[in-house]
Amino acid sequence: MHLSSRVANIKPSPTLSVSKRATELKAQGKPIIDLSLGEPDFDTPESIKQAAILALKQGFTKYTAVEGILPLRQAIVEKFAADNHLNYTPHQILVSTGAKQCLINLMLALLNPEDEMILPAPYWVSYPDMASLAGAKTVVIRTEIEQQFKITASQLKAAITPKTRLVVLNSPSNPTGMAYSKAEMKSIGEVLLRNPDIMIVTDDIYEKIYWKSEPFSNILMACPGLSDRTVIVHGVSKTYAMTGWRIGFAAGPAPLISAMGTIQSQSTSGPCSISQKAALEALTGPQDCVEKMVQTFKERHDYVVGALNKMPGVRCLEGDGTFYAFPSVKEVLARAPQFKSDSLLAEYLLMEANVACVPGEAFGAPGYLRFSFATSMELLNQALDQMASALKRLG
Repeated sequence: MHLSSRVANIKPSPTLSVSKRATELKAQGKPIIDLSLGEPDFDTPESIKQAAILALKQGFTKYTAVEGILPLRQAIVEKFAADNHLNYTPHQILVSTGAKQCLINLMLALLNPEDEMILPAPYWVSYPDMASLAGAKTVVIRTEIEQQFKITASQLKAAITPKTRLVVLNSPSNPTGMAYSKAEMKSIGEVLLRNPDIMIVTDDIYEKIYWKSEPFSNILMACPGLSDRTVIVHGVSKTYAMTGWRIGFAAGPAPLISAMGTIQSQSTSGPCSISQKAALEALTGPQDCVEKMVQTFKERHDYVVGALNKMPGVRCLEGDGTFYAFPSVKEVLARAPQFKSDSLLAEYLLMEANVACVPGEAFGAPGYLRFSFATSMELLNQALDQMASALKRLG
């Protein structure tokens, strides 16, 4: 069998691969604590589940419009107006089977072979492979812990070429948890305003899991002049603990949203009907569940960052949101030459500390590890104690 070159050029998701390995080791009886997967450990709120049950009882089990049901798209319009002071119409909204599908729809609709996509690193693992599926080249802008993992306007300006077609922004960031301030977004936006052929996608999936004192701001809130070439990608999975419901949405210029919908019509068609009803309740129903989850994530964040910074050779910044910690382990690697990469150190922690994490290499950031704290404080305490002991054994 001869598979396509398209498949040969992409890799399986590293985060899902690590989680699968952890699950296999658990099945073999090894007491693995899995801190690899970006999935809230809370149950979906009851009102959302009841909305899905009602949809089932009412027989709402048929195909829906490819772009999603109108009441949900209208609720998304209202969400952007209330939370972000951005004005859209339902024709500028596409509902998809997860934010991930929104992103691949966008890249397939926008990018041609030889186009370039600018991507700040550390980045979410799927962005480069999505661009590769579209035949485009990823141009990575490296950042380090000293600059809080955020690109500068001058870095962006230097990376732009005549082939640049798309810039990806993700704030708060997976994997770092860092968020751009409005002033930082504005400086980046000023560069993009001077380059009118470049499109922007802002992945705002962690918008609500945010605790910085300054209000959240995306690129459009900072630079409204970019509205005709910016797509916002969002969803309900992280905010409402609805990862398995698979509902994401995109907002942007109508011609591009329409093109994304055309691609979706030939892949999955409309998203799950019942999940759309659940998402409608999530966006329009009680929001107290979000505040409670964010408060819990912040408490876990404070504990995890503090515990990591007590470990010799480990340095971790305080994040602004998400449920990830992204410590530097460069000093550990320098002291332990048997680990030639963060992947080998992650393997050591998996086998010797029974803790699963994701190597920084997967996010374009060698020398770091990503830990998800979307699990109980009891398990986090145990995992970090075991990790600290394993690192001490290295000397």
